[in-house]
Amino acid sequence: AQPAWAETSPAADPIVTLLQKVQTAARENDYSGVFTYQQGSVMQSTRVVHVIDGTGERELLDMLDGPPREFVRHNDTVQCLIPEKKLVILQRRRGDRFPGLLLGDGKEIPAHYEARVGKDPNRVAGRECTMLELVPKDKVRYGFRFCIDMASNLLLKAQTLGLHHQVVDQVSFTSLLIGPGISADQLASSWKTQGWRVLEAPMVSIDLKKMGWRIPAPAGFQTVTQVSRLMKADRQVNQLVLSDGLSAISVFIEPMDRAHKIAPPKGAVHKGAMNIFGTRIGDHWLTAIGEVPVDTLRDIAQRAEYVPLIAPR
Repeated sequence: AQPAWAETSPAADPIVTLLQKVQTAARENDYSGVFTYQQGSVMQSTRVVHVIDGTGERELLDMLDGPPREFVRHNDTVQCLIPEKKLVILQRRRGDRFPGLLLGDGKEIPAHYEARVGKDPNRVAGRECTMLELVPKDKVRYGFRFCIDMASNLLLKAQTLGLHHQVVDQVSFTSLLIGPGISADQLASSWKTQGWRVLEAPMVSIDLKKMGWRIPAPAGFQTVTQVSRLMKADRQVNQLVLSDGLSAISVFIEPMDRAHKIAPPKGAVHKGAMNIFGTRIGDHWLTAIGEVPVDTLRDIAQRAEYVPLIAPR
């Protein structure tokens, strides 16, 4: 059978067209199932229910391992339910979480990745899928291997590939139902949240350049968001998110007097595909985090500059 994405207009890059269809499938299909995320020796299974109705997207994510957690999403608004604290945290969410994958339109991806499409169908969760491998053209980003459902274009499995082509993390459906038969009743939370405390995590848009920051972006990475947000322990932190369409890097900046008690050791920390690099810049602590090679984060941190703006007299 020919995969659904094979019909494409000659003007558009076929790989961009395919990735956009994968993103659309994650947003516009009804589906339910269980997917497993593996990072190093850590595995986490999550039950997902995703339904489209007249009000848009509705989604329930139920963490099946570790402390009970549920994420109830309506379009871009997410309620994070923390039962042991009887707490609901309201937040905004990007639309690139599995089985979504794109940040932005993805049009720059072919400039930085070489695409290889598998000739033979693969199988994930009992469904036939097409294998797509994206090999980076430089060493500032990791590669990816995706298995895309041939019937619906839904992403069934995603692997991040390290600099030596090894799998550094992966997420994959283990069971999946797509289309009719998924009812909105399945979106109901298993917790009665009446009387729980509700906290909103406010985010304010900022302009780091106007604040005196010069933060270099690796080749192909564009600014996605710049916000000031409240982190744990009531720390106000400025955050910059950079992305090349597939990989994302977050740069956190906070005053040294607040950061020094909790900042990671200067230099690099690794966690599966996630790398962290922290450094002091003047009276600030800068932390770069992302699923990219640590040298990419080191380069951002060591080349970042802070030139305080001089207030007019």
